Amino acid sequence: ERRLARQPPVTLLDVFRGHARRRPRRALLRFGEELYTYGDVERRSNRVARALARHPGLRRGQTVAVFLPNCPAYVWTWLALAKLGCAMACVNSNARGRVLRHALATAEAAVMLTSPGE
Repeated sequence: ERRLARQPPVTLLDVFRGHARRRPRRALLRFGEELYTYGDVERRSNRVARALARHPGLRRGQTVAVFLPNCPAYVWTWLALAKLGCAMACVNSNARGRVLRHALATAEAAVMLTSPGE
């Protein structure tokens, strides 16, 4: 509660960046046999943020629908969007047809991100 009471409030992105700066080699994420450190995720999220910042239809404050399977890229995509000041609408990657159309319409997203297989 104290962190949120601060002006401006401390966000999860702020906490992540602090850990990445102080402990870049500390493990953050394990996915199968893959291990990602705070530094790895910081670099990857910065790379995604730079790529997304070049998208002509994306501006700060907009919502981005993210239609990805359960994978590590989900984490750095969320961080990248937070760095750009965009909200992330998480769309279940198993959704299809009417359910998917409803989720996308409800999100009112300016952009949709998905993996090549989707």
